[in-house]
Amino acid sequence: MGLRKRLALEAARRIQLNLAKEHPLRQLFWECTLRCNLHCRHCGSDCKSLPPTMGKTDMPREDFFGVLDSIAAQTDPHRVFVIMTGGEPLMRSDIVECGRGIYERGFPWGMVSNGLALTAEKLQALLQAGMHAMTISIDGLRDSHNWMRGHEQSFDRVDRAIGLLASVSGFPYFQFDVVTCVTERNYEELPALREYLINKDVRAWRLFTVFPVGRAASDSQLQLSNEHLRGLMSFIRDTRREGRIKASYGCEGFLGNYESDVRDGFYFCRAGVLVGSVLVDGSISACASIRSDYVQGNIYQDDFMYVWQHRFGLYRNREWMKKDDCADCDMWRYCRGNGMHLRDEQGRLLTCHLKRLSSE
Repeated sequence: MGLRKRLALEAARRIQLNLAKEHPLRQLFWECTLRCNLHCRHCGSDCKSLPPTMGKTDMPREDFFGVLDSIAAQTDPHRVFVIMTGGEPLMRSDIVECGRGIYERGFPWGMVSNGLALTAEKLQALLQAGMHAMTISIDGLRDSHNWMRGHEQSFDRVDRAIGLLASVSGFPYFQFDVVTCVTERNYEELPALREYLINKDVRAWRLFTVFPVGRAASDSQLQLSNEHLRGLMSFIRDTRREGRIKASYGCEGFLGNYESDVRDGFYFCRAGVLVGSVLVDGSISACASIRSDYVQGNIYQDDFMYVWQHRFGLYRNREWMKKDDCADCDMWRYCRGNGMHLRDEQGRLLTCHLKRLSSE
């Protein structure tokens, strides 16, 4: 690693350690439902297509609004971005009312969606309720995407959704992006998928890989080989240099020499430092991908902001992660144990991006 990159990493490290001490809440995920209208091959959650009376209930919106009121009493709500996730948020019949209640309390908000149920009418209602951003998932060209999503109309529906989002006008604060889960199934399609997205006027494209948890851990079609992981990094780097679409790798994983080449900043696990979450059962966590072993409280027993200010020690001081492969790694000071979602119930690291990228 060159001296210039080392110096930049040192500067980033100092900033990150200071943020861990101050831990200003900047992003809040709300897992508003576990219901979903797809059965994705890589999904690790307990999502259901059943209505609330037959399966998992949605969190009542007033319960979440109480959390927002607690936050707004102690910090500027305009600086905390709320992201509705699931499951599939559009499965909620009151999704517009949810968004409006968030916006009326002063919080900007967005949504992560599979796009299956998005219509022009629904999008307009969401925008009028103050939606600032939407993320849509597309996992390859038609056959690959439908294979991943388990629905033969999924690609056509997401194609329609992307078209709707790209045509939004009159809402200057609104932006959208597309995320792609890169697998062995769609790896070779990435150049063609890039052209498709550019032609659809998509400006921001985030790519990520499946972490080895649940059924995804044993599915060879989902897990990229080390060679293809390196190829993905080169693809993102070259796409960024080309400049026709802003591509970036997801936030997970320290990437060694690829740092700053495949995303805007340096690796930093923001979970529990800048990012919190409220799960469908009221659990207080960080990002929704982190296993339940690292839940810090519950909104039905605890005040969210008290938990945010006084707990999350495992997230903010990562020294406990310096064991096993991390114990003598010379990149520890920059990686600090990788993402929290890559730790099992005993705190062991499930996968190391740096090790994979540097292996033959």
